Amino acid sequence: MSSANWVGAFLDSLVAEGDAAANTRLAYARDLNDFSGWLARRGIDLGAVAQGDVDGYLLSCEAEGLSKATRARRLSAIRQLFRFAHEEGFRDDNPTLRLSGPGKERKLPETLDLPEIEALIAAARATSRDRVRNTCLLELLYATGMRVSELVSLPVAAVRGDPRVILVRGKGGKERLVPLSPPAREALTEWLAQRDEAEAGRAKEKPPSRFLFPSRGVAGHLTRQGFFGLLKDLAAQAGLPLERVTPHRLRHAFATHLLAGGADLRSIQAMLGHADLATTEIYTHVLDERLRELVLTKHPLAQGDGTD
Repeated sequence: MSSANWVGAFLDSLVAEGDAAANTRLAYARDLNDFSGWLARRGIDLGAVAQGDVDGYLLSCEAEGLSKATRARRLSAIRQLFRFAHEEGFRDDNPTLRLSGPGKERKLPETLDLPEIEALIAAARATSRDRVRNTCLLELLYATGMRVSELVSLPVAAVRGDPRVILVRGKGGKERLVPLSPPAREALTEWLAQRDEAEAGRAKEKPPSRFLFPSRGVAGHLTRQGFFGLLKDLAAQAGLPLERVTPHRLRHAFATHLLAGGADLRSIQAMLGHADLATTEIYTHVLDERLRELVLTKHPLAQGDGTD
């Protein structure tokens, strides 16, 4: 196989062997196409790439001002490409074996306070159009900590029968059970009744949707972009800074608020679908920062009067 076709073959293998999500495949494609373009402009073929070439590419990424996390992600994609090429016999060596990479910055996740969450849900309940659906979306997201892609593509079969827990299919096809809070169950019951009535009215046009949040778009369900736009509208109605409100910060809020309430890390790890506990442990740092700020700003002795 010519090296020009390596990237396509590698991306196909991700789906065939790893059950990679479409978003994962697109991310790899973007990173590897950028690397391939950089090589092409220098007349370097993938089959002839040396360790120094990969180093040069990473240095150019740093010169462009890309973050450590982005450079580490691109190196990871390049490593996997050359490991694939070596295993398939396209190359006799792997030029990335001795590369250490830039490492990742450990950035604390931004989250939302409880009053901000309550303001968003209140805004959803106050909307004249799609009030029931919007309320269900926010209640479910905050109650479960689902990724937005998991939320919008949730099958309606997963929530039939007023369940106390729901089965969520996450990254790599891994499944996990997530409990539902009473407010989320109430919002879900109301939305199901309205959704089913609407679906029954369209039964002559097409078969009922298998998704909890159906849409007439190509995906068949509400898209991530659609939910993102909805969230921004609700943030504006709630009087919150738009840049603070994102779907992932609602997921972070779920984890941070659970931890502050006394939940253990293993339980939070299971509900978030983290493969590694170290990923979940970052929320302890968020809580530490908040507790430290609380002591420094609220403790009576922290106020001081300027004297020792």
